[in-house]
Amino acid sequence: MRVFTTKAGAVAGRPSERDPGITALRGIPYAAPPFGADRFRAPRPAAPWDGVRTCAAYGPIAPQSAQLPGAPAWSPGDEDVLSLNVWTPGDSGDALPVLVWVHGGAYVFGSSAQPDFDGTVLAGRGLVVVTLNYRLGFEGFGHVPSAGADGVCPDNRGLLDQIAALEWVRDNIAAFGGDADRVTVAGQSSGATSVACLMAMDGARGLFRRAIVHSAVNACASLDSAARTTAEVAAEAGVSATYAGLVSTSPKALVDASDRVAEACRRDPGSGRRHYDPAIYGPVAGGHTLPLDPLTACAAGAARAVDLMVCHTVEEYWLLDAVGSCAKIATEEQLALFASDFQLPEPLVEAYRGLAPEASVHDIFLALYGDLLFGEYSSRLAEAHVRAGGRTRLARFVRRQDGCGRPVRAWHCADIPFAFGTLDDDYVHFLIGGPPGAADHELAARMTRAWADFAASGDPGWPQLTPAGGPVRIWDTSTEAAGGRWDAFREPWRTAGLPLLAP
Repeated sequence: MRVFTTKAGAVAGRPSERDPGITALRGIPYAAPPFGADRFRAPRPAAPWDGVRTCAAYGPIAPQSAQLPGAPAWSPGDEDVLSLNVWTPGDSGDALPVLVWVHGGAYVFGSSAQPDFDGTVLAGRGLVVVTLNYRLGFEGFGHVPSAGADGVCPDNRGLLDQIAALEWVRDNIAAFGGDADRVTVAGQSSGATSVACLMAMDGARGLFRRAIVHSAVNACASLDSAARTTAEVAAEAGVSATYAGLVSTSPKALVDASDRVAEACRRDPGSGRRHYDPAIYGPVAGGHTLPLDPLTACAAGAARAVDLMVCHTVEEYWLLDAVGSCAKIATEEQLALFASDFQLPEPLVEAYRGLAPEASVHDIFLALYGDLLFGEYSSRLAEAHVRAGGRTRLARFVRRQDGCGRPVRAWHCADIPFAFGTLDDDYVHFLIGGPPGAADHELAARMTRAWADFAASGDPGWPQLTPAGGPVRIWDTSTEAAGGRWDAFREPWRTAGLPLLAP
């Protein structure tokens, strides 16, 4: 057992189960429990402790209803949910690059304890790896009216938690052998959009040098849409949409009410955009904590000093279909309603038909929706950063697998076990199509090396984008994979434009 000294007290870690040369510390509090008098407030520093705190187990996860394979479930009464984990190959006095991971989960589920986020392999590449929990759902992203002049409840509390974790890294990571001047913050899906928001937030300025964004989701709430969601959730919970009403309601009651609001949208084709994938929370753009959505902010140059690496999978939405979390679109009438709900012009839909003439109506829907929510948005984020003067790399994950009796596409989340090097964990086999082969391990080695090199120097191994375009790294089990055919699916969007979506 190794002991490290943080500003709040000493912590003890143990050798990682995957590699005894890496020390793992789990469940280190980076902020105080955000409940009681601190509920709906900005995070406060964690209380110091005496003696040595043994950090062998992940901390409690944020309130949620999801129960993910291999990860702990939330239990009502768990309050010390703002914790982080560290994997380090170093000692105090080293100056290793640091990678901080923000998990995804539609802003309502997930945690740093998911098996595919184990930091051992990346730490073995010479990084200090930090993963963290943050407030989710209404606790983290619900709009709460002011509690009065001395009790403002900020929007985007989940993002403020992430900033608090980055501040902890700034103040403490040297004790673990990390270099606070070489911090890369990374995330996937809602975690990726969180990272993009951090790039745009004054409160996060100077806390990281580089950012890795995988499959950023096109979803930021406006002040008005966030207030409407609060009204819906409060009504479902049977309380007033006021601070007094909301704070009197238990976290579980708000989780349950949020689930009921989302499920009602899922069942109602007339509920508009929420019907197709009822994610009702997202960062609230337009207020004090986040004045602009991240795409607009990056285009304005708000983050030009941050090196950016963007990746997306090319068949994002097929995962959401496989797990039953999106609408089934089987008829031309349903597809036309989808296009109308999202204000997608008819030529865009017809262009996708031309590019995939054998595809079913449902597959056309999945391709369009995946690009609208993830692929095109991620690519535009990279391009906006370049045009504003930022240094950017762009990649696409195209690896597919025929396994487990069915084809596994290059879908949402499939790239992350490769980037973390956690392919052998049974819990990720659904994502990647069964046990990995030699070519999969070789792809994982290339991806983990790219992440480590980018965190260390800003160069993952391929040239930067330019305002006129540039090379896109294709991640596949063949190093000679032809991923260029996916460029064709971008062309129709250049004419159609990209609607920015609100939950």
